[in-house]
Amino acid sequence: MIKRRSKNISRTNKHIYQENISSAFDEDLLKVLNNNLDYILKTLGNSSDIVTRHFQLGKSNPTKAIIIYMDGLVDKETVQHYLLDPLIDNFKQYEIDKSLSLLQFVQHYSISAAELTEIYTFKKIFEHLLIGDTILLIDGVAQGFAIGSKGASERSVESPKTQDLVRGPRDAFTESINVNTALIRKRIKDPNLWLESFTYGRKTQTKVTIAYLHGVVNSDIVDEVKSRLQKIDIDSILESGYIEELIQDETYTPFPTIINSERPDSISAGILEGRVAIIVDGTPFVLLVPSLFLDFFQSSEDYYQRSDIASLTRLLRFISFFLALLTPSIYIALTTFHQEMIPTTLLISLAAQREGIPFPALIEALIMEITFELLREAGIRLPNPIGSAISIVGALVLGQAAVDAGIVSATMVIVVSLTAISSFIFPSYNLAISVRMLRFLFMIIAASFGLFGIFIGLLILVLHLTSLRSFGIPYLTPFAPFAPADQKDALIRLPRWSLLSRPRLINQQNITREKTKQPQTPRNKKNH
Repeated sequence: MIKRRSKNISRTNKHIYQENISSAFDEDLLKVLNNNLDYILKTLGNSSDIVTRHFQLGKSNPTKAIIIYMDGLVDKETVQHYLLDPLIDNFKQYEIDKSLSLLQFVQHYSISAAELTEIYTFKKIFEHLLIGDTILLIDGVAQGFAIGSKGASERSVESPKTQDLVRGPRDAFTESINVNTALIRKRIKDPNLWLESFTYGRKTQTKVTIAYLHGVVNSDIVDEVKSRLQKIDIDSILESGYIEELIQDETYTPFPTIINSERPDSISAGILEGRVAIIVDGTPFVLLVPSLFLDFFQSSEDYYQRSDIASLTRLLRFISFFLALLTPSIYIALTTFHQEMIPTTLLISLAAQREGIPFPALIEALIMEITFELLREAGIRLPNPIGSAISIVGALVLGQAAVDAGIVSATMVIVVSLTAISSFIFPSYNLAISVRMLRFLFMIIAASFGLFGIFIGLLILVLHLTSLRSFGIPYLTPFAPFAPADQKDALIRLPRWSLLSRPRLINQQNITREKTKQPQTPRNKKNH
């Protein structure tokens, strides 16, 4: 049974929200058209993007009607061709044959739009109006219709910006939740792919959808995801990072426990393993839970290349993790406390380089690391053509100038450069940030206690990792607890035909995912 560690989201401002929502929101619509219109406009502050269109239904005994929509959120061609034109033209037939009531004729014969919802309260009017639907109100009737006409400008499907691959699909999620769910449906054509939608954010009313494969996913994980989402009570949800921070298992840890991706193939692969995807409207980054430490070293490209190539690149990522984390601290420990471990020739070279350097190794490393972090952030914030030039030129110029000025040694520049290159190898940007934070801590420990301090720090780090959970699943799975069956896709990836089962701790019911046996290698036969 999954241990529930849901965060107790503060609800101290809930009564304020309830006061802000007028009780009139739940009142029924009035029969007088002008009264309904006045209330709607007053509530919305007569905003400039509200569009109203008055018209009359019929000629002999005309009935006043009005449509209301928000400019920029609707497709005006849909409003014109599937709402206004049918309403005005078809009422000629209604005046000849009045066997149906006015509302029945409007609902069944006049509106040709696919989405049509009956509305009886002001609250429903505002809900549909603010998501891009068009509202139809008729004089003398205490009822309205919401017609689906969403057509806000959206970014088209493009290539991934942060998780590009050499080999693999080139499409990426967009800011539209409907497009994102369609990209997942495109890959998983199974009726057991279930989607459930919720709305969060008292002011933003952001749509959040969870996607999972029924019959494969652990039902306890789905219940846990729903339980944590239901505890969210916040004014706004503008990006999936809001959801991530509110539902994560542990706050005070440098390691991410929820992975995010803008690649539909990566999210689809996670769903097929028995995970739950959390899609938030307005962001191209989709969350995937549970997420384990190993997931941040895996790339979608690992499964598009041959197993030997994928295994080599994955091993390089694990090596780069330790290089990015420990290279500066090991250099500081060796040059400060353990000079006897350095070969004599190299020690003489290092001593010659450090002659005249006014700072100890820790200060020297901190100067270079902080400088490189500044260059990295500057390269991200500046426009792309300028940012890359600033990063490269800044690193070369500042590094050479610092060596010539006698502030740092040339070896320290090499150490920082190797550390920076290693930190760029991780497929996950979140893990790279975690390593960047821990690197400074290990540098301080190395300057205080040498290699002994580094070993103690690594021990504490491993203990911390073993204590973490991601929606009840141990963070270091399949290493701790050790799962022999899952080692075939851990440090290395075995050939495709050997990946016959899903991760066992994540998936508890439908383990088998492939029935392919090892292919038989044909033997060359001699013709006699």
